[in-house]
Amino acid sequence: MRTASRILAFLIAALALPTAFAVPTVRAAFGHLNAARVDGVTPPPARVAHDPAKPTAAVVVGDRGAVVSDTLAPYEILATTGAFNVYAVAPTGRPAPLTGGLDLVPDVTFAGLDGLLGGKAPDVVVVPAMPDVGRSTSKPVTDWLSRQAAGGSLLLAVCNGSGVLASAGLLDGRQATAHWLRLDAFEDDYPAVDWVRGTRYVDDGDVISTAGILSGVDGTLRVVERLVGPQAAARAAEATGWRHYHPGAAASMPRARLRPADAVVAFNTAFGWDRDTAGVLLTDGVGEIELASVFDTYGQSLAVRTVAVAPGAEPVRSRHGLTFVPRADPSSDLDRLVVPGEQAARHRVADGYADPVYPHRTRGFPFDGVLLDLARTTDAATATWTARVLEYPTDHLVLEGPAWPWTRTLRPFGLALLGVLLTLGLVRLVRLVRPARSRGAIRSTPAATPPPPRPRTRAAAAPRPPG
Repeated sequence: MRTASRILAFLIAALALPTAFAVPTVRAAFGHLNAARVDGVTPPPARVAHDPAKPTAAVVVGDRGAVVSDTLAPYEILATTGAFNVYAVAPTGRPAPLTGGLDLVPDVTFAGLDGLLGGKAPDVVVVPAMPDVGRSTSKPVTDWLSRQAAGGSLLLAVCNGSGVLASAGLLDGRQATAHWLRLDAFEDDYPAVDWVRGTRYVDDGDVISTAGILSGVDGTLRVVERLVGPQAAARAAEATGWRHYHPGAAASMPRARLRPADAVVAFNTAFGWDRDTAGVLLTDGVGEIELASVFDTYGQSLAVRTVAVAPGAEPVRSRHGLTFVPRADPSSDLDRLVVPGEQAARHRVADGYADPVYPHRTRGFPFDGVLLDLARTTDAATATWTARVLEYPTDHLVLEGPAWPWTRTLRPFGLALLGVLLTLGLVRLVRLVRPARSRGAIRSTPAATPPPPRPRTRAAAAPRPPG
């Protein structure tokens, strides 16, 4: 029994320090992804013209935000065609935090879009993954989506945007897909949905759902195919550098499962308390996918913290007119300054700052350059994990860099060893103190006083016999 107690004590000691360090680090890592700004700044959105002859596409963001690539990639693809009125819409006009710390000012509110369209539902509604799916805070979004579905909108659920639709009951009795990391949970939470694995999207008539994050590109191109035509979809794919377009059908893909190498994300998340902070310089005219590639690649890696910056922290307009609000000035305390955009790289707009990084110096899909930079500056295992989370094929890339984040991997073992050594030291100290106290107690106890000696008395003399 005593041996078992000792083993348990040392096991607790080995786990205590790693846990004490990991818990706040994990909270900080995930908390940053969807953290809302606190300064209350709400600049006006860019004025956009409405052409009643074009179909209208609404890209939804909740007040609690959305995944940045799920939002911006469909927006740019639809806008690139020139065939749609494309709006970012939200319950209110407050800046919505996209993952990684990029604040988007909605083009129009739900009520404003209803007024713009005269009560008619938009032709397309894009639903990205949102952090508050299934919670009461998402009710304004799900109620509005239900009305648009009833009005005949074609719904495109990107990644875990399928969970948003499922929570509203809009996928009951349908086939759908979602990010491979969430499918098991969605099967438990929404059993009325026929969840499909191993495909980049599922076209179920008036609802199209996609697998993880960049599968949203394929789903959006499918929308363009259906409403404009395959040639327009092919041109949009070429314009954005997407080389994985499969006309007319969803490309299959292996059924992803967690594997041992994916443990890299646990070490980055739980023991990366010294992760770098990368300032992302926002510039006018930057492409929406170019922005998403930086914030989502570094953000999904959980190895780098990103913050949107611009001179004077002034609002910036993207290539197709979205309004973004930075959170800091480039002169802030940063470890790196990353400058997204092919145009920014060509004009070297940040050369006045120390060592700016231009990940889009060469043409191609914007995520390529950022993944290569992530591998070089962190490690290849982190970049590989990030590509898996993005559901982005990387057969054409050579992710060169350190093989593994060994420092972060060794930290929990070092903390565990330290915990055991501290426990051993404490046990040794207790053992030393106890005998000392016992000896001190013996020395301080007064000696017993012996009883006084009895007085010695002479025995009475025996009587002599007479005579």
